[in-house]
Amino acid sequence: MREEISEGDKRFFALYIETKNSILVFLSEGEDQLGTLAASVPANIEVRTQPTFSSILLGNRNITSTRMLAERWASKTGKISLVSVFLKTVDETMAMPILARLFEKVTAATMTGSDSG
Repeated sequence: MREEISEGDKRFFALYIETKNSILVFLSEGEDQLGTLAASVPANIEVRTQPTFSSILLGNRNITSTRMLAERWASKTGKISLVSVFLKTVDETMAMPILARLFEKVTAATMTGSDSG
């Protein structure tokens, strides 16, 4: 599944792949590119006191947003989440709401079965 949104003069892209036990999400500004990559494993549903954790696998830019998004989606889906964030010019804190909207758009499209890419 591929989606894109525009915010001002910037374009943001999402590539979303889902398997039975995982999701892979590549979020990028300007063009499809691999960025900082985080993996997150959901907490054990039976033991809710255990937090979701994540780890950076690649890169050192935008690590806060990459980890936050991976943890959020692992918790939300109950699946292992791999998330990549590549930003060229937009600050990480300004990009977070845009990336979150883009992810919601691509996951909503997968639920309805549409494919724009």
